[in-house]
Amino acid sequence: MNELRRDVSEGCKVVETAIAKGPPRIHERAPDFTAHSTLGEISLNDFEGRWLIFFSHPADFTPVCTTEVIAFAENQQRFREMGVEILGVSKDSIYSHIAWLRSIEDKFAIKIGFPILSDPDQAIARLFGMLDEAGDGGILRTVYVLDPELKIRAHLVYPASTGRSVEEIRRLVMALQFAEAKDRVTPEGWKPGDKSILAAPETWSDAEERILKNPGNVDWYFTLKDPVRT
Repeated sequence: MNELRRDVSEGCKVVETAIAKGPPRIHERAPDFTAHSTLGEISLNDFEGRWLIFFSHPADFTPVCTTEVIAFAENQQRFREMGVEILGVSKDSIYSHIAWLRSIEDKFAIKIGFPILSDPDQAIARLFGMLDEAGDGGILRTVYVLDPELKIRAHLVYPASTGRSVEEIRRLVMALQFAEAKDRVTPEGWKPGDKSILAAPETWSDAEERILKNPGNVDWYFTLKDPVRT
């Protein structure tokens, strides 16, 4: 019993230290945690080796959250084909999650196949900076995109009043994966099949070389390239 108490105490200290540090930043590895979900106990480290969309929603049985969860479920197979998993979290209990997901399946004929975590004391929400500290203290609509090393690659935050675009989140992940695989950067609104951009030269000689090798450049710093064929 004393060993168990010591383990729990040490675990709490680790979490509180991480919370005090502030939410993870882009390019940092996301802090691990273990929590109960609608698909059993889950640790964030379980997702290592895959891309992950980790999102929070303010509350179960709310209309905007319902539309978002349905959209994630409708796109789950498309995400998996990209090597991407989905994980949700809110402060509601597992029983509330189960009742809500059963209601969605009954009323909308959509089965939610990804796990949703229960965070009743909001430890995960605080760990990832998901709370509306300047507002009512509730949970914001936060999205983290994690790469296979569980490093943060993108971080989106929406107010509780505004639903997210799952299609835009999917486009964002595709752009991140493309940039990493092809050593390119992507322009505004990029989608697969669009032209991409070479990163701008960082020295005078590199700029001169870029001009010589790419006579059709808009300018030395702006080089559009034809779509990369996979």
